[in-house]
This record gives sequence, C-alpha cells and structure tokens, in this order.
Amino acid sequence: MSQTEMEMSAGLAEGTQRTGTVKRKMWGGLRQQWKLLGLFEIDQQHDFYSLTSMMKEGLSAAVQNTIDNPPPDELSEDDYRLEVTQIHKAFRMETFAGPVFASLRRSLGMTEKEYQHSLSNDGSYLQFISNSKSKADFFLTNDKRFFLKTQNKREVQFLLSNLRIYMEHLEKYPHSLLVKFLGVHRIKIPHRRKKYFIVMQSVFYPDDRINARYDIKGCEVSRWTDPAPEGSQVIVVLKDLNFEGQYITLDQHRPWLLRQVEIDTSFLQTLNVLDYSLLVAHQPLHQDERHQCLSFATLIMRTKKSWSFFRTKPMTSRSVITCSSPTHAGMPTVPGVVPEEDSALLVSEMDGGTGSCSVTESRVGSDLGSAPSGRPCTKQPVGTVTDSMELRDFQAQNRRLLPNFRNPLHVIDGPEHRYFVGIIDIFTVYSFKKRLEHWWKRLRHPGQAFSTVSPPAYCHRLCQWVQDHTR
Repeated sequence: MSQTEMEMSAGLAEGTQRTGTVKRKMWGGLRQQWKLLGLFEIDQQHDFYSLTSMMKEGLSAAVQNTIDNPPPDELSEDDYRLEVTQIHKAFRMETFAGPVFASLRRSLGMTEKEYQHSLSNDGSYLQFISNSKSKADFFLTNDKRFFLKTQNKREVQFLLSNLRIYMEHLEKYPHSLLVKFLGVHRIKIPHRRKKYFIVMQSVFYPDDRINARYDIKGCEVSRWTDPAPEGSQVIVVLKDLNFEGQYITLDQHRPWLLRQVEIDTSFLQTLNVLDYSLLVAHQPLHQDERHQCLSFATLIMRTKKSWSFFRTKPMTSRSVITCSSPTHAGMPTVPGVVPEEDSALLVSEMDGGTGSCSVTESRVGSDLGSAPSGRPCTKQPVGTVTDSMELRDFQAQNRRLLPNFRNPLHVIDGPEHRYFVGIIDIFTVYSFKKRLEHWWKRLRHPGQAFSTVSPPAYCHRLCQWVQDHTR
C-alpha cells in the first residue's frame, strides 16, 4: 500500500471513529435529556426544597385565612384589588385577589379544606421538568391535582388586570376548557428576588393510566419532540407533528368540543394573546368504562344530592345538575350551568336532531323530582318516563362530564379512549416585539406554519387543527 493510500485509509478510519464519537455524544445527550424529563420528588437535598417548603407554609396560612373569612356572595372591585400579606419566620407571602379565587374554587365545588390539604400536606411537592422553552419552574402537589408555576411580574399583572372578564367567561361557560387559575401569590425572602407563582388545576389529573401527552399549537415549525425510549417511564410531552395520523375520536361529543374550542379561543383573541397551547392526553377505556349504564334511579339520586352553582344568589336558569363520585365519597361537585341558548343546542346534538326530548325548565334549587316538561323519550318502560326525561336533561347539561370522575371539567370520553383536554399558557400578548418576531419568522420559514402569528390567525388555526384531528 502506498503512503498516500495509507494516509487516506487512516483518515477514513479517524473520520469513522469521530462520527461514531459524535453519534455516541448525541445519543448520550438525548439520554441525559430524557433522564431530566419527568417528575422528581423535592426532598431535603433538592435545590427547590427551601422554596417549596415556604410555598406550602404560606399557602396553608393563606387558605386558612379564607376559611376564617369566607368570600362574599357578591364580589366587589375591592375584592379584585385586594392584597393580603402574611408574615412568616423567614419570608412574607402576599396573596392577590384572594376572595375572587376562593369564589372560583367554590364554584368548582372545591372545599377550602381539601384545597388546603392538597397544597400543604406532609407529602413532598414534585418538580416537573418538561421540554418546554419556558423559563418557569413547574411544581405539582404530591397528589398531582394542582400545578404551581412561577411567573414573571408582567404575566401576573396581565392575569390580574383581566381577572374580571376571565371570571365572567367561566361564569357564562362553566365547562370552558381554559385552565382554572386558583390563586396568585408572591413570596418575599430577605435579600433575594421576589418570586411570583400561580396555582392551577392540573389538566392531566389523575394521570395513572395516561399513555400519551401532547402540547398542540396548530403549527409545524419546531413542533416535533423525540419520544421517550420504548418502555421508559420518562414523561415526554409530545407536539403537533408527533400527533399526525392520529385522531381524537369522540363520535357524538365532537360537535361540543369543536364549539367550546371556538368559544374559548375567541375569548383569548379578545385578550390579544397568542402562543397558548391545547393540551391533549389519552388513555384506553377499560371494558366496564365503555358502557356506563348506571340505573336511572341511582343517577338521579346522586344528582339530587349534588347541586353546584357558580353564584349562591337565587337565579333562574335551565336545569343545573352535577354529580359527585360514588367511588370517592366526599369528592366535590362541579358546575353545570349551561346558558339557555346552549341547552337546546346540546339536546338537539345529543338527539341527532330528532327533537325527541326537550330541556326541562326549572328554578335553581328546585326539587329535581318534579316532572319535567317536554315529550317523553322513546323506547322506555312506562314507569321510567319521568326519570328518563330527567336523566336525558342531566346528560344534556353534563354531556361531557363523567359522574364517577375526579376531574370532569377537562375530561371527555370517546367510544374507546378517555381524553384530557385543556387550554393553557394564555399570557403571551401580541406586542410590538411579537409583531417583529412574526415578520422575522416569515423570512426564516417561508411557506411554513409557525407559532407567532396574529391572535385572529392563531385562533382560526387552532380551531382548524381540532376540526381536522377529531372525528
């Protein structure tokens, strides 16, 4: 072999070795990234142990203040502007608009005692590390029911300045998919920066059987995430491109989802925001969950015991019916108010347009046992006509709520899968900076769909994604 050939051979061998080294480093980096994703218990050796301990102590005292001073039935402007400071040994905790968030928790059928217990029991908080570009820190309560997320001052001010219209939206659409904000707080530690954080309901609760999670924005640029290795316990939140070729299969519940997504994204458009995400997760239904044919009598009895209202003052509305779980005694009820114009639509959709049933007109708080108006449903035994009508009214008002489930406002059952759905991250305003980013991305990604577009375009695109990926 000539000298030249030997040098070429050595060069190829070195190149091959270098390529193998690069590949190993890349794979090692991915493995390290996967190791960092997921949930980690915040024990005494964890960097966030001190902060989360303060959060737990401060939240326990803040909720106790609400227990001792319940919010009024009617909120005032002062309640929206209220700031309460509680002094602890090593820090101060400020609670913003406490009566407003307490009122929202009450409207969700959540007692202050159970909220306090979840936030401050002996179990450690969990740190959630995702592949999100957000610089925020995410924590979960030990029971995984509530998320705590650090926010910057601008985001907190945005939420508080729009809190009234957010509350009005949830009052009008109590089955909204928007994430439910349950508290806004600030911790002041001497000689350290102030730390703002919010408390939210977790969309993915309970997550025991969830087998895939997605963060959807309705676009394609930077919307792929490498899945976790086969059999790995690492939690990876996938993105739009990972979802391609799949569908959210809901059958008769599909029209409701399409309409509610349109309603919620239109509301966000009025706030001039973009870059929010539609969270989607799914799990297979067990055989006994696919046909929850509970007896009429049992369901109606549960309903009678489980009224829940957004406001406590008397009001006239369509039937407002909610259920608590028979398998979780003492679990809270959930709101069931549906505006009158929506009630007829829901029944029409449920009946497939046959008009075989009409919605019961009733005064909130009246006894459900009274006979409803409207024609009886077909194919029912004579003795069950009244119960059947009430049951169908119940189904219309709660057509996506699961009476036996612990997180009914973010759950929809299809024929074979249970879906968890919610809209999060609603703080990005379409500012001048975002407009510049939009034009830069148009030059960088010609002909491709990216996240930074105007609020009307963002709203339309996400609705179109749901339209295209449901059936």
